[in-house]
Amino acid sequence: MSRKLAGFLIVLGVFMIFEWVNLGFNLADGHPTAFYVVHGILIVVNVVLGVVLGMIGWRGLRAPSAGAAVRSRGADAG
Repeated sequence: MSRKLAGFLIVLGVFMIFEWVNLGFNLADGHPTAFYVVHGILIVVNVVLGVVLGMIGWRGLRAPSAGAAVRSRGADAG
């Protein structure tokens, strides 16, 4: 995974968590219970997806690049 893609996944995950938690705090009163149940489920699912995307991006940043692995194997062979 490229560092650019990993960074994008981290930013996307943070944005999703921020956006959906913010939506949860901004839900106005006066809606039927089903509205809150549906939006509660949406918030939980999207926060979990944001965490998963962030973790994938973090692992992508922490993993050695494929080019570095090939270069190090080439150095060992010579």
